[in-house]
Formats: sequence, C-alpha cells, structure tokens
Amino acid sequence: MFEYHGWITVVETAADEDDDGQVRLGRIVDELRLRITEIASPYLLDLRWLNGEPFIHLGGCSNHRSAPDVEEFFAHVGAVAPGSYGLLHIRDDEDPRHGNEIRVLRLARGTVTHHTEALLSPCVPVLEDAGPPAPPH
Repeated sequence: MFEYHGWITVVETAADEDDDGQVRLGRIVDELRLRITEIASPYLLDLRWLNGEPFIHLGGCSNHRSAPDVEEFFAHVGAVAPGSYGLLHIRDDEDPRHGNEIRVLRLARGTVTHHTEALLSPCVPVLEDAGPPAPPH
C-alpha cells in the first residue's frame, strides 16, 4: 500500500514581498496549475487561494507506489517557490528500509528533508496489530 497526505503553503520567497511579489506569485501558481493538470492524478491534488494565499493539498492511496510521483512534485514546488513550506506524510509498506514507518517530508526554504513520524510509527503496533506468526518450515 502507498498512502500519502500533505499540504504546502506556496510562497515565492522567504524574504519580504515587494510590490511585484504578487504578480510573480501569480505566475508561479499558473505554472503549478499546469503541472497539476499534466499529472492528471485520480487522487487529491488541489491548488486554491485561501485568504489571498495559495495552498496545495494532496492525498491518495493505491495498492503500490505509482505515478504521480508526489515526492518529485513536492520538491518541484520548493524549487520554483523556495519560500514555500509544508509537510507530506507517506506510508509505503513496500519500502525495504521504512516499510513499518510513516515518513514525513518537510519542505522549508526550498529544501526537502526526510524524517520518521514519531507519533504514528512504527505502524505495527502503533496503528495495527501484528499479524499471526509465520508457519514453521
């Protein structure tokens, strides 16, 4: 299973905005809308303005990790709008190193870092019971 939930506050730069900042931010948002259209995911991928600020919300669940590459999209937002910040929680039970963890990608100042979500990990036993023991060989 590959499950993800996240949000991003889209900000052009971490510095104070000048008068042209809203125009540049509008262009960035237009580019991100095109990118979202290209992804054409059946899952949640929504960009909207709330109280004069652009936000992206994303979420989905599939049997296996597959397109769209949400981690790449998350990093792309940081590249085109390095003042953006947000979190993306991922559960990938097929990940050989982190299959029993919820992973958190943190976007801040254009950089994505990876962490283990301590409140929800390890998935067994925090979220689920262990399965029955394996039969002897």
